Amino acid sequence: MLHSVNDYCYVWIHLTCSFSTDLRKNIENLEKNSVTSLRTLVNIGSEVYLQAEVPDTQHIFVDVGFGFHVEFTWSEALNYIDKREEKIARQIEEYTQLIASIKAQIKLVCEGIRELLQLPAEKSLPERIF
Repeated sequence: MLHSVNDYCYVWIHLTCSFSTDLRKNIENLEKNSVTSLRTLVNIGSEVYLQAEVPDTQHIFVDVGFGFHVEFTWSEALNYIDKREEKIARQIEEYTQLIASIKAQIKLVCEGIRELLQLPAEKSLPERIF
């Protein structure tokens, strides 16, 4: 079960990075083994798979989001992965800063409420480390 913004960001980051890593490894394996054609299973929806023959592996289709696929050569696909990973790294940094700012604002508001209600200060709980 997901409990916080940090949990959601971790899941998004994990899924995104996993996609890039898997695609990069698959392309590198195709290059290393000089694969020019192959047989594979393709998910056609609802976890239903169809056997497919790929006569030319020099061009691959990469899911770029929103259901769109772009045809790339192996080197173009690796370049796309590099750029996508750089963008994700920037987004991670931005989200990390945003989360820290929100947490600080929440602490400030909680402290203000505590003072207004004249409640004793609470012991701080150790923070979770992800």
